[in-house]
Amino acid sequence: MLTGRILRDSLISAGISIQNHRKEVDRLNVYPVPDGDTGTNMSLTMNAAVKELELLEDSVSVSKVAETAAGALLRGARGNSGVILSLIFRGLAKGMSGLESAECSDIAKALEIGVDSAYKAVMNPTEGTVLTVSRVAAEKAAELSAADDLAVFWEQVCTAAQDALEKTPEQLPVLKKAGVVDAGGQGLVIIFDAMLGVFRDGKIAESNEEKAEAKTLEISQSDNDEEIKYSYCTEYIIERNSNADPFMLRAYLETIGDCVVVVDDEEIIKVHVHTDNPGLAIQKALEFGRFINDPKPKIENMRLQHEMKIKEEKIAKRQQFEPVKPEKEFGFVAVASGHGIEEMFKDLGADCVIRGGQTMNPSTDDILRAIHAAPASTVFVLPNNKNIIMAAEQTKNLADRNVCVLPTRTIPQGIAAMMAFDDTADFSENRLAMTKAFEHVSTGQITFAARDSEYEGHNIKEGEILAFDNSRLLFTEKDVSKAAFRLVKKMVKGDSSFVTVIYGADVTSEQAEKLEKMLNAKLGNKVDIMMVNGGQPVYYYLISVE
Repeated sequence: MLTGRILRDSLISAGISIQNHRKEVDRLNVYPVPDGDTGTNMSLTMNAAVKELELLEDSVSVSKVAETAAGALLRGARGNSGVILSLIFRGLAKGMSGLESAECSDIAKALEIGVDSAYKAVMNPTEGTVLTVSRVAAEKAAELSAADDLAVFWEQVCTAAQDALEKTPEQLPVLKKAGVVDAGGQGLVIIFDAMLGVFRDGKIAESNEEKAEAKTLEISQSDNDEEIKYSYCTEYIIERNSNADPFMLRAYLETIGDCVVVVDDEEIIKVHVHTDNPGLAIQKALEFGRFINDPKPKIENMRLQHEMKIKEEKIAKRQQFEPVKPEKEFGFVAVASGHGIEEMFKDLGADCVIRGGQTMNPSTDDILRAIHAAPASTVFVLPNNKNIIMAAEQTKNLADRNVCVLPTRTIPQGIAAMMAFDDTADFSENRLAMTKAFEHVSTGQITFAARDSEYEGHNIKEGEILAFDNSRLLFTEKDVSKAAFRLVKKMVKGDSSFVTVIYGADVTSEQAEKLEKMLNAKLGNKVDIMMVNGGQPVYYYLISVE
């Protein structure tokens, strides 16, 4: 029998476990651009629920636990993987509604409801993904619904999920070529396995975060402006010599820094120190043993981390949207990143711009707060990224006003949609006009390969420049400017009249001017070319052709 306490603990354990494994799940991403964030999104989504579940007492009902988790997961959902995860667990809330405790049959029913909701939420469900893994698990649960042993029941559900996961490369060729399983499916298996640990022996997973790392984080990301005494947090592990005396190493490190932690056993010595001379700390270690390859020595600039933390907090304060009452008919919320792009959306009439995009997927709650801060009775939401659309869609049933999500997948599409808005037209007319406008825009993207991969027939090496036309990889290059020039030439057609080139944070104004001259020399008599300093991360250039 599943009690509220057991369900609560199992979900807390799941949150801890996916957090522990988030980086390895991220690495399963086969898409070459920097967006390997499936594990991170699933972890952030699960841990939105953990914070609320930890407040529940042991006597709580399964209904209350499932309802609490579902609400928190829905609001905390990030990325497509997070939304799908939240929908699966929303099924638990529906299937266990009003129950004090649950039998295996109740769990099977709840899982079936959740999987069905997840499939319906995806416009074009693809097999070989987390959807498949969840469906196979639900089918096994239905098959075993008459079981009376919770641990045995869930263990077989987990086995079915694992089997389905291992078959995902056979269903998606891109996974097979990369030699990996589906990232979202792997995340779900990790979550289910962590729940099993509690069902079987009541054991909640332990966090892998090291105390020394936590201490470093606390110091380097302090909420106050107190001066940091030493710049670099240095950590390493060495395989100790037979006559090595850890006490002598500690004594030396205390002469060049503070926060010294030296932990040893018969085989290794683990070191943590804050110092201005990390080279000396590492060089001294060689007198006591040899470095272990994994993990390698780690050096982090705490002053830089502190500065970045302050900057992030300032940005966060600017995005603490306050709810307001509607004062006009139409409003706009856009997701964007980069000072120039954010200003473009504001100039076009966006009431709220959420800082986010590639590698930075805002949660459903982030989008919802921005919607409530837009002083309009109808709010158009422009996600401007394919991995944010599902999270935006979830706000429709949560908002206190009408929400229309226009499924813009790129920044140029979002800009085109806003430019097509007519304040004299009604809702239906504007929705149609804005949709036609963004669908007519061709978007080019110049970025870099975050990992070695084989993608769409291209053998890609980490660091190579990638050129995309409407999400289709056209070619790779060594030079950013050459790649942008080639891409614009390929995108411009006979009926093209206008090209906008938005350059990012890693492109200098001189480089942008040079590209503009090249394009005008080649295409100036065919199309109008406009250069915009977008300041966006990840993408060197975003190109719009109309």
